[in-house]
Amino acid sequence: MQTTSRQFRQLAGQALTDETLRAALHDVERVMPVIRQGAFDQLEDPETMFDRASAIRDRTLAELDVYLEAFEQRVEQFGGHVHWAADATEACGIVADICESAGASKVTKSKSMVTEEIELNAFLQSRDMTVVETDLGEYIIQLRGDRPSHILAPSLHVTLSQVAETFHRHHELERDAPLREPAEILREARAVLREKFMSADVGITGANFLVAETGGVVIVTNEGNADLTASLPDTHVVVTSIEKVVPTLEDAGLLLRLLARSAIGQRLSNYTTLIHGPRRAEDSSGPSNFHVVLLDNGRSDMLGTQFQEMLRCIRCSACINHCPVYTAVGGHAYGSVYSGPMGAVLTPGLAGLDAAAHLPNASTFCGRCEEVCPVRIPLPKMLRFWREREYERHMTPRAARYGLRWWARLNASTGIYRCLLGIAARLLCALSSGGWVARLPGPGMAWTRHRDLSAPAAPSFQQQWRRTRSRPSTRR
Repeated sequence: MQTTSRQFRQLAGQALTDETLRAALHDVERVMPVIRQGAFDQLEDPETMFDRASAIRDRTLAELDVYLEAFEQRVEQFGGHVHWAADATEACGIVADICESAGASKVTKSKSMVTEEIELNAFLQSRDMTVVETDLGEYIIQLRGDRPSHILAPSLHVTLSQVAETFHRHHELERDAPLREPAEILREARAVLREKFMSADVGITGANFLVAETGGVVIVTNEGNADLTASLPDTHVVVTSIEKVVPTLEDAGLLLRLLARSAIGQRLSNYTTLIHGPRRAEDSSGPSNFHVVLLDNGRSDMLGTQFQEMLRCIRCSACINHCPVYTAVGGHAYGSVYSGPMGAVLTPGLAGLDAAAHLPNASTFCGRCEEVCPVRIPLPKMLRFWREREYERHMTPRAARYGLRWWARLNASTGIYRCLLGIAARLLCALSSGGWVARLPGPGMAWTRHRDLSAPAAPSFQQQWRRTRSRPSTRR
């Protein structure tokens, strides 16, 4: 799993100057929390649903091997094949071998973050296969040679005019007029992709859930591209990760209700498909060959550790949509397939802390991510765990380490702390105008380069508290 997370600060700085990106992120910050809240307001007791979902995920992770083996047995009973991949290289090799056995030269692929994680497209293309993404957002990204900026809206950062220009450059079509309207762009994408669907030798999809009880693969989309990818080619390959398994179909039903509401503010996504193996004798259509590739890639190492709760994640993106850091700098700044709070916890676990040490520090610890998580993942707690490991391994910059030591010493002396806090408060008040500090000197300049700082209240909370405590009690 390749990342550019070491360049987070540089990439974040570039993102802050990209006005197109900032406008798109402002829409995410403004719209997504509202529609999510509206969807959950329709439920009688969403908190109980969150508790049940969290318990389902914990029960699964506690006996992950049992449920995965049960899933494998059911898939094989239906005539399918399950393959186990320890890492990205092994997973890519398995998929490539399946494609080559099928004589494939053309592959269609529906949206899948796991295949992005293992960089499957590049691997198959190195084996002389043509791979076409069929989700509209992923298709746009693929044509542009870009990377997703959001796990649900990968082309969030691309404008309509840029999409039109991309289609003009890559589609060999005669047009009466340049593409301008969204409906025109959508019609052209459908026409081009229809031919890709019909001519594909192998279809590759991800999976939202794997049902141990039935051997079913649950795929959720809003475009229906996954259904065409899975059903038209003669070979269907599912590439997903081991933590996607759930015990029963009833468990999957509860998680699906939470997934759609958390992700897009709907009761259910437009297409929710359950697939059980290859075509049967009585079926009129469908693939003859069905394969499921189960990827570990570092997830087993998280089991039984303080990061196990991260494996509850159902990839709804609610934490991303509510994160003040993500909505300021976007997904590319994280340098990973997984961005936002969930990416800041997951990426160090998959790629290693050396490759992603900056990400756990990309948080204000405001707690909104944990508050909106439908499976109650304590993301701030795990971000602190990563920071502790970073500090223990002396990966924290020297200035930060010395700063933390001096801060600890100051906090150990109440008198010195109060004195310095008073001096700092008076200084900030002197620098403020209209209740805000627009520019701080020295190290504080980095904070006020892109935001204003609220001036301290006068009197301070501690001063008000001492005055309150010194007054005679009026209670009887």
